[in-house]
Amino acid sequence: MKSMTSYAYLDGIVNGTDISCELKSYNSRFLDLNINIPSTITQLEPFLRKYFSKRIIRGKVDFYLRLKKLHNDQPILPNIPLAQSYYKSIADIAHALGMENQITLDLILRQEGVLQIDKNFDEELWQKALAPLLDELTEKFNACRIEEGKALSADIRKMLAVLSNSVAEIEKNAARMEQLFSAMLKKKFSELMEREPDPQRVMQETAVLLVKYTINEEIIRTKAHITALKKEIAENEAPGRRIDFLCQEINREINTIGSKNQLTEIGQAVISAKDALENIREQAHNIE
Repeated sequence: MKSMTSYAYLDGIVNGTDISCELKSYNSRFLDLNINIPSTITQLEPFLRKYFSKRIIRGKVDFYLRLKKLHNDQPILPNIPLAQSYYKSIADIAHALGMENQITLDLILRQEGVLQIDKNFDEELWQKALAPLLDELTEKFNACRIEEGKALSADIRKMLAVLSNSVAEIEKNAARMEQLFSAMLKKKFSELMEREPDPQRVMQETAVLLVKYTINEEIIRTKAHITALKKEIAENEAPGRRIDFLCQEINREINTIGSKNQLTEIGQAVISAKDALENIREQAHNIE
């Protein structure tokens, strides 16, 4: 199980050029991948998009690649006029805000277009050289997601225990519900026979009461959904959507039980179950 929230940063050298890579992600229902690279190497965007799409299932993911240091033998050219313009603009902003001017070369080099790769840029060569660095970055990124996923899994398991206990409490009191229902049914049956001794009519009224107050089927379905939920958490590496779906199904059954309920004990168990479900769903929104 992996969290959708993660962060990883890595410095490296690609074809003799110092670069930095940053990868961070947040919660999202689907994969929302944003590739942020200098305009001079936009040819790499399809490669990067394909790379991360194969390794991340869902989440809002931001990837940044920055060119940090020039080497004389590399086909990367500095745009001096643009760098000077950036420097002046940053200095003007610092002066206007009354801040100390602490402009560094690293800050200038990060700005869009300051470093330019010439037209002979070898895309395939960069892809091959960049791949090992991306693998290392993704490994760090996933390690963070897995670690946080363990904490999420522990919280969900605790809430599952509360949910299971609540359903067990409902099931324990279901027999009392049946006894109460049986007494109501006998009374209703007697009233019907006194004013309308029509057997078919009596059967119809009885069927309505059966549907209205019996909760055994809801309990059976709820327990089956909980079993499926536990299996997803134990076996599925990316169970977020499935957990959310099963929680919706369980919530539907619990709501039905609550609407049929005639006992205080069951009512309290229903509230406890719904609270646990809400917590599980909140955590599921953080899971890939």
